[in-house]
Amino acid sequence: MFHPIPRPEELLNRELSWLDFNARVMEEAEDPSVPLLERVKFLGIVSNNWDEFFMVRVAGIWRQIDAGITQPGPDGLTPRQLLERVAGRIHAYSARQHELFHAILEPQLEAAGIRILDPKALDGVQEAFVLDYFERSILPLITPLAVDTGHPFPRLGNRALVLVVELVPDEDLLDGDLPASELSFIHVPTGLASRFLRVPSGPDAHAFVMLEDVVRHHLSRLFLGYAVKCCHAIRVTRDSDQPVEEDPSEDLLKTVEESLRDRRRGAVVRLQYEHGLSAKVLDLLIEEMELSPEDLYPSSGLTAFSDLMQLYVQLDLPHLKDSPLPPLPVPQLDQAGSVFDAIAKNDILLHHPYQSFDDSVVRFVREAAEDPKVLAIKMTLYRVTANSPVAAALERAAERGKQVAAIVELRARFDEAANIAWARRLEKTGVHVVYGLPNHKIHCKACLVVRQEAAGIQRYCHLGTGNYNERTSRLYSDLGLFTARPEFGEDLSNLFNMLTGYTRPPKFNQILLAPQHLKKALKERIQREIGHARKQRPARMVLKMNALVDPQLIQLLYEASREGVKVDLIVRGTCCLRPGVPGLSENIRALSILDRFLEHARIYHFANDGRPETLLASADLMPRNLDRRVELAFPLVDPVLAAQVMEMVELQLHDTLKGRVLGPEGDVLRRGLDPQDPPLRSQLRIYEHTLLASGVGALTQKLGPLDPDI
Repeated sequence: MFHPIPRPEELLNRELSWLDFNARVMEEAEDPSVPLLERVKFLGIVSNNWDEFFMVRVAGIWRQIDAGITQPGPDGLTPRQLLERVAGRIHAYSARQHELFHAILEPQLEAAGIRILDPKALDGVQEAFVLDYFERSILPLITPLAVDTGHPFPRLGNRALVLVVELVPDEDLLDGDLPASELSFIHVPTGLASRFLRVPSGPDAHAFVMLEDVVRHHLSRLFLGYAVKCCHAIRVTRDSDQPVEEDPSEDLLKTVEESLRDRRRGAVVRLQYEHGLSAKVLDLLIEEMELSPEDLYPSSGLTAFSDLMQLYVQLDLPHLKDSPLPPLPVPQLDQAGSVFDAIAKNDILLHHPYQSFDDSVVRFVREAAEDPKVLAIKMTLYRVTANSPVAAALERAAERGKQVAAIVELRARFDEAANIAWARRLEKTGVHVVYGLPNHKIHCKACLVVRQEAAGIQRYCHLGTGNYNERTSRLYSDLGLFTARPEFGEDLSNLFNMLTGYTRPPKFNQILLAPQHLKKALKERIQREIGHARKQRPARMVLKMNALVDPQLIQLLYEASREGVKVDLIVRGTCCLRPGVPGLSENIRALSILDRFLEHARIYHFANDGRPETLLASADLMPRNLDRRVELAFPLVDPVLAAQVMEMVELQLHDTLKGRVLGPEGDVLRRGLDPQDPPLRSQLRIYEHTLLASGVGALTQKLGPLDPDI
């Protein structure tokens, strides 16, 4: 008899599994085969990930504790038990991070001519440069915030670097008319410049000082009449996942804008501080910000490693970075005069960042905006940049009199401000802007272009696994599909009518929509493989996603394993399923691939007894995606394209260099499924295949061999 959801001991905790994932990211920073500056970059990514984890996930745990929730979650942990385990792991990881940077990476940077200097070690030229910079660019922005009976404890900005200065007033200052203070807070002004200030240095040398050290070094110019007793850097992280309380009578745009303002007032969930901070000041911080022991994170040296990305971008040193892999053209589009002519001939599979997003997706929307035959463009926008060429093309299309509808999801976490700005701008040009749905985020990725042609109205579609975001398209590995098949065009017309007009569409021809159909459809396909296995037929599934959390689907996968279905999982991040447990999941293998590109595509493949079905999707296997978001999955109808996707997936399953095999505790067992497999780095091999298929011979000559072991 099978349980409707797994027992607690059969599930890994979601938060702890995510921390295991971030530890795999740290492995890239620890790997000596990774170029030095890429290791520095990965260390910055680790810290940035932790920042978001505290702002959202740890904040959520604290909200449960504050609400008095003591009931265990699906994995058997109460909120308090979970918080203690999370804090324990991050403290251990943080110590590992500091040791890696200060004992290994920093000395290697110095050996490569990259030095982060103490202001006391500057030569005369450098010291004059730093003093001039302080007086011209930093001092005008500094606002010391005293703390005394007349000055309440200041509000410290989320993730802002703050100096806590303990002062001793001179005797004559104490005798004066103005009050004196023994404690002051200074927000380091990093908004106009990098935290790493580059200073003059010799040839092949790259010298920097930290902005907080610059301020520290010149405190005597700021606090006249005081002796500086000590100065330490601190940094607070605040709850930034304020839920949007939607009043049906209120405009959603106004509601989200107000929630952004509330976010800045979130409770503190972490305090990072330099060793040496006095007990008196620490007690004050704990009292004023209502902190618990789990919230305290002492550090040595660099307080916020997430800023290391600023150092990375300032250093143009190709020999210390990954070899460039420029996005390649899409052959069908590159050889066509019109993107619409190319799509009308055949379905076209897109694989970013290996293939150019600008020359495919951006071109598609821009051509639609300019083409006089195009009558309408309808599109979902989840995460867009401030200078989005896609959104600008929609603006241009509206200006040219075309019917344009944009579904702008205002609640895309941490991208709300950019989405709000574009929503207002698009409205001004006549675009029909819809701000999502009241109770569901719209996370699907779809674009429909309606064109008047000699034979009548023709619909052209783009569907994808990733956002319409030109910046992340160069960093995230995603798949997309161009198609002019009538059944897809009809489906997208019905989808957009549903999103803009709340119509109830008839049964879709090809697409699977969440929350209405997708979860049920996935269950049916898993059960279909179970049925094949019970009849002694070959049965296999390959599921690739960012996160596997949904308990019902995990239970079905356990059942499939018991019945003999071979299940291969490629899960980049959180995986709550325990793979390889005898009697439970011995037929389930789970890999996590961490490399230079962030694996983001969702692929759900079912062998189906020789009639394979391959779906691409915007949705991960999480309750929020399947039950509380509008998501889209779609089949690759063309068997050639489906075969291309599965060829790529099989390469990833045999990645011996960047593919980590996950154990039943969420730990990494080894690299690669089979230790006997030859060396293979799937991302480089996929790029090599794409390069050969694109026919860019000159580029092949320029790049040369990508890697001896791919």
